[in-house]
Amino acid sequence: MLPISDSSSPESQPLKKPKTPDLLNRKNSFSSIQPYLSLHHPRTWFIVVVLSLQIFLLLMARSGPASVSHRRNHFPAPTYVAAAPSTDGDSQCVSGKVYVYNLPPIFNTELLQNCSELNPWVSRCEAFSNGGFGPKATGYAGIVPENLTHAWYWTDQFASEIIYHNRIMNYRCRTTKPESATAFYIPFYGGLALGKYLWRNYSAKDRDRHCEMMLRWVQNQPFWNRSNGWDHFTTMGRITWDFRRSNDDDWGSRCIYLPGMRNITRLLIERNQWDYFDVGVPYPTGFHPWTDSDVVTWQDFVRTRKRNTLYCFAGATRGFIKNDFRGVLLSQCYNESGSCRIVNCGGSKCANGSSAILETFLDSNFCLQPRGDSFTRRSIFDCMVAGSIPVFFWKRTAYYQYEWFLPGEPESYSVFIDRNAVENGTSIRGELEKIGKEEVRLMREKVIEYIPKIVYAKPNEGLAGIRDAFDVAMDGVLSRIKEREGGYKW
Repeated sequence: MLPISDSSSPESQPLKKPKTPDLLNRKNSFSSIQPYLSLHHPRTWFIVVVLSLQIFLLLMARSGPASVSHRRNHFPAPTYVAAAPSTDGDSQCVSGKVYVYNLPPIFNTELLQNCSELNPWVSRCEAFSNGGFGPKATGYAGIVPENLTHAWYWTDQFASEIIYHNRIMNYRCRTTKPESATAFYIPFYGGLALGKYLWRNYSAKDRDRHCEMMLRWVQNQPFWNRSNGWDHFTTMGRITWDFRRSNDDDWGSRCIYLPGMRNITRLLIERNQWDYFDVGVPYPTGFHPWTDSDVVTWQDFVRTRKRNTLYCFAGATRGFIKNDFRGVLLSQCYNESGSCRIVNCGGSKCANGSSAILETFLDSNFCLQPRGDSFTRRSIFDCMVAGSIPVFFWKRTAYYQYEWFLPGEPESYSVFIDRNAVENGTSIRGELEKIGKEEVRLMREKVIEYIPKIVYAKPNEGLAGIRDAFDVAMDGVLSRIKEREGGYKW
């Protein structure tokens, strides 16, 4: 046994080194248990097993991570694949080149990695996977040509920020030398950043935070001061009104109203027609051709498609809107069931397209396109990709939105019927039946001609010989910035 200490207070005694007999006492203590450590004693094996298990657990703990972090989804950052230099030098980049800012990840890739937090009800990870195109579409067998099923995806209508970022990193007119750039691209996922804070009890400050931080970062870059931002542009993957909050209690953020955004060109799926710096770009559809041949094959398919229905409507009523115009359209369709085909999109059944919608558009000569929750809707482009002729009731739904991407003569590819006339009893069927077969054929041909300009190709490098929506947008931005050298004159 260890010796019992005396009753003297330890504070009253000087500190001493341990004496050698202490070691002897420990040895004596060890010798007292030696009989139990015999290999023939049953307790020996029990001790050996327990010690081995403890050593194993200790080694495992040391080999693991020091701390456990929240699981994050792996979304690779947009990668740059160097394209072969063109034989004609810079002749493809007559309007100049684009420099892409290397923004801190908090403004783009980190938002994607935390995709499960972007919506309070459902994860957005699948929707924004695959470079923004989403998962491969299913249920299209027998609806689209078998050799084109690979080009169809369930693409989210708010994915344009991701799609444009991936494409611009591989854009033929991208430069890594900012001093030689005509334009500067800000790869900010403002729509994704905002979407997380649109619901529940987040404050106006929460909804503005990412945009304010991004602008501070950009304004500290040397090439911002060259023009005060007029040669900068970005993609904002929601409608413009989501970024134009006037009061703290209203919907959305005030990103576009922040002083630093004043001169930045903004690519949006719906623009404010009175704001020069807003540019409307097509909503992403589900068709993403891989090759030029995919485009031509699809155009031939929709051109020769037999269409058995005069017109169709894919949508649902908006019960919260007084005198909802969609209800008027649905009423006419139900009363003209032999001429009109309906896809009921109540709830979220048609959020990112469906095989029923595509089949309906393919079978119809015309598709009704009232305004959506705002003036525009993705269905416009789903309809046109299917070779169906859009029927508009508001000019702001398309004519004042997508000038770079649609024909300059609205009557060449669409029909306009004043909504007030429809509400007062004008028959949609009657108006459409007045259009002759040859005129319908010419209108459809114009729609088919413009299909490449309203879809986003799958390859990050774009298509070999056909300009898609991204190419049209880049040409437009570079041209307007080139024309405005010296700055926009307010």
